[in-house]
Amino acid sequence: MGRIFLWTGHAKQPGFFCAQKVAATEQMVMLRDGIVAELRSRGAEVFVVPDDLSLSNSIQWINDRSLPTDVALAIENSSDCLQGTSIFYIANNAERKKHAELLSLFLIRSLPQLNSQGCQPDTVTKMGRLAFCRQANIPSLLIKIGSLSNSNSDFDRQMTIGLADGLIAWSREVANFVPNSSYPNIDIELNHQTYEERGILVNGNAYIPIDLCDRLGVDFTEFDDIRLVWDRGVVYLKAIELRDRNFSVTWDHLSQTVILRSILSIDRDRIDCIMGQGNTSDVQMMIFLKANNENALDKFSDLPKIYREEGTIEGVNYDIAFCQMCLETDFLRFGESFQFSENNFANLGSVDSSEHLATFPDPRLGVRAQIQHLKAYASLEPLVQEVVDPRFYLVRRGVASKVSQLSGRWSADLSYGNRIMAMLRRLYESTNLL
Repeated sequence: MGRIFLWTGHAKQPGFFCAQKVAATEQMVMLRDGIVAELRSRGAEVFVVPDDLSLSNSIQWINDRSLPTDVALAIENSSDCLQGTSIFYIANNAERKKHAELLSLFLIRSLPQLNSQGCQPDTVTKMGRLAFCRQANIPSLLIKIGSLSNSNSDFDRQMTIGLADGLIAWSREVANFVPNSSYPNIDIELNHQTYEERGILVNGNAYIPIDLCDRLGVDFTEFDDIRLVWDRGVVYLKAIELRDRNFSVTWDHLSQTVILRSILSIDRDRIDCIMGQGNTSDVQMMIFLKANNENALDKFSDLPKIYREEGTIEGVNYDIAFCQMCLETDFLRFGESFQFSENNFANLGSVDSSEHLATFPDPRLGVRAQIQHLKAYASLEPLVQEVVDPRFYLVRRGVASKVSQLSGRWSADLSYGNRIMAMLRRLYESTNLL
């Protein structure tokens, strides 16, 4: 059995009071310490990442000490997972998905009453990627645990045992795999044609030559958070990294082929432009909503249709507006900051400082206000319909034509635009547009 690395995530959680943040962190640290004690009592060698390190430094700390037979688990408590517990793995990695399912199996076996949300690729997270799963040199997973406020000592003990059992089983599976002296080759398919050069498989991840990325017009050498691998005189990059540059990336496990598409039915170069046409249908948006919240359309059955109609009238890409709504409302679950009865789907503010947020009499006007606010930021063109956005005239027109430019303007979150784009990629992947 290899060694096990454990890291407790201290991600900042918007909307939580300081006391709640501290309590959540303490719970995760206690859980981690319990797992460490349980693993060491069984003879496992465990490394605990120091708590005072940042995420990037924590990953580097692991990479500096790890061996190919080791595994790493990140444990987080997140407000995004109040509905249950999820285990995340790097997308397009069948081997890592199997590892996540193994860990989940032992956890549920020990704690059958756990509200498990199963195993999911990191592309479904708000940023569309998890650095811990992408940048660690060894097989790594991240578990996000929902609220433990109602847990008791027996519950905590069973969770500790379940995770310890799963970690040992996962570690043994990784350690028992004897890699070849060199990385195995894989095939590359680009736009339905077999590419002349082959890739390699590293820890279950498909890697492609960096020269192919250059030929596709993408320069990854300027990013320090991208892991590159040198093998037999060639530099390689994880194929999944192309997804964030709006390429379609899939993996065929049977043929050991990574499938790339740069020629799509949508315009890759304008995918992040706020002004433009949407690409999805009402039904496709409805399916996407219900796949992420089965009760989403109970109160807003016509919402996808309204987004398409209102966006088309003003020339705003309704796919972007729709995905912004999905992000802001957590797929129409809403939250503490605003309620469904306000018909405010994008956290639009009011000009009246005494009001918390703007309110609208019906869903259509709420969507219209959001569309108009997007147009205010993205365009100098006049509105087609009467102004209902209370802050339309308070925005400098045309200052944010792209989604990324909404960061720090629509939201104080400087990654806000990236979160909307991650949601948009999920929507397009679900409809085979990306």
